[in-house]
Amino acid sequence: MTADRHFIIEPERSLESLNPKELLLYATADCAGRTIVGLLKERADDLSDFSITLEGVLSTATVVAESKYNSFNIVYSATCHTLSEQIVISRAINLAHDKYCGMLQMLRRIAPLSHEISIVTTGETNS
Repeated sequence: MTADRHFIIEPERSLESLNPKELLLYATADCAGRTIVGLLKERADDLSDFSITLEGVLSTATVVAESKYNSFNIVYSATCHTLSEQIVISRAINLAHDKYCGMLQMLRRIAPLSHEISIVTTGETNS
């Protein structure tokens, strides 16, 4: 996520270069990120770093029209300053993942969705 709260794809890729199946993953990660930031509201500044990685395993070795997703895995990575911030961020991620992100709910209907959460607390205080 950039400083102005926009989500970007991998540096060596552009949105225009993504195929429709990759766009589904991008849209889902973007939805999850926007939902998390929305849940954090004024506490979004507690995040000093935040990223979401979403991978999908296709039924074919190359992407063709018949390719279907067999599974998905989403990884949430965040860095914050204090343990209390970590608790708030963790709650927002879990709420977005389990309840509020409609795209994640849709992916669950397509194939199994696993997730990982990594939140690092630096122990520094906000200035």
